[in-house]
Amino acid sequence: MISKLEKLTITPFAKKGDRFEKLLPIFVLFNPESYTISKSVTWSPPQTSGGSANTHSKSNAPVISFGGGDSRQLTLELFFDVTSPINRVSKTIIIKDVREETNKIATLTLIEPNEDQPRVCEISWGQAPANSDFPFLGVITSLTQRFTQFSRDGRPVRANLSVTFKEFLDPKLDKLRTNPQLIIRVLKGGDSLSSIAAEVYRNPKNWRIIAQANNIDDPRRLSVGRSLTIPKLR
Repeated sequence: MISKLEKLTITPFAKKGDRFEKLLPIFVLFNPESYTISKSVTWSPPQTSGGSANTHSKSNAPVISFGGGDSRQLTLELFFDVTSPINRVSKTIIIKDVREETNKIATLTLIEPNEDQPRVCEISWGQAPANSDFPFLGVITSLTQRFTQFSRDGRPVRANLSVTFKEFLDPKLDKLRTNPQLIIRVLKGGDSLSSIAAEVYRNPKNWRIIAQANNIDDPRRLSVGRSLTIPKLR
């Protein structure tokens, strides 16, 4: 049996005062062929009173001390192509300008009204062991868009994006992500209990836990706008 293709998703968070609220995820058109994770860790030799490194003539190298770790960085190389119809949510759609897709990511670099900052994002791709690269919580620090093919009327139809996210740590947002008991999820169009379980628990098979907690007898009949309590896994 062929497994379902897992698409890399970028999920923005809206900042509501001192709390964060998940918005609809952005699905990339094509999964990246590779990604890069980098992290700097500072180790420094002791300093002299003049500010230079304190070395010793009888040592091959000075004793160094830990100075702290920098945030991780995630770099993605993304490809967008709308020269052919696109299948999305079991529908075939035609897009005439690739910027309809790339602008979804470019917007994440802009300051949002009433938030005073661009949005924090969660980048997810399939299931991963605990403490792995994904899900990655960060903010965009660099975005380069390169448009490589155009229609006769000058609209771009193909693009390459290089986007770098810097790790973002916020105690309240981290608690929201790691403690599902705190999550109240409002159903939107296209949501299913399986998709919510995959997003929150990283396992779509756990949809029954959500169904039982909300007294849902038929998971195929869900009302858009209904609030669901997402219980903590025991």
